[in-house]
Amino acid sequence: MGETHAGRTILRITGADRESFLQGLVTNDVRGLDTISYGALLTPQGKFIADFFLVPEAEAILLDVAEDLSAELLKKLNMYKLRAEVAIEKSDLYAIRGVTSPAPEGAWEDPRHPALGWRLYSATPGDAPSIDWDMIRVTHAIPEVGRELTPETYILEAGFERLNGVDFRKGCYVGQEVTARMKHKTELRKGFVGVTLDGPAPAAGAKVTTEDGKEVGELTTVVPGRAIAYLRFDRAKGPLLAGNTRVIRDA
Repeated sequence: MGETHAGRTILRITGADRESFLQGLVTNDVRGLDTISYGALLTPQGKFIADFFLVPEAEAILLDVAEDLSAELLKKLNMYKLRAEVAIEKSDLYAIRGVTSPAPEGAWEDPRHPALGWRLYSATPGDAPSIDWDMIRVTHAIPEVGRELTPETYILEAGFERLNGVDFRKGCYVGQEVTARMKHKTELRKGFVGVTLDGPAPAAGAKVTTEDGKEVGELTTVVPGRAIAYLRFDRAKGPLLAGNTRVIRDA
């Protein structure tokens, strides 16, 4: 089938107001939710709290989030609940993912990128891990919690528009004003991009510099020959280096 996505928590959100409740909070449009959706909860200042998948279920919405973020996210959701007719509880489901074709019955295509395959929510775990997800992630510059996604992250710098994780036509949500302003009034000056490494792979956290030694960013996830880098676009001009390794930004 596929491998269990370890370290994930699946919340089940029920109640008559579940859709409108989430619609006023998250970055994506969940009205009439009939397929898997990727999005995030932000601070009022537009910074990252948690990213997750929302999945329609009979009389409920499943929320698939990194286990490390689940307690804080649950706390925030309960804080915003007020008098809404909504109940939020942890489910016993497993998140299973894979890239086999055809996908198993009941699976959803990962909404971020086709290369990420499918996700399935099941009462039984999947098979032993066997897929190099970091290689897939880095090849397509897909951010991950704890590496690219931190409490200081702005989601547009992390590529959420490219990853189908934000909707600019929906109404207000927490952090919407800052996110919309970054989209419509300015050019992004910083962000995460895929790069090729021409030379020995430096460690994650290695600084990216210009040839004359000016720091312009750092590597956040590294795999053989490739990395995700956080760069200052206005400074990352000309040949770039990480130590003695040439860094070539994706076109």
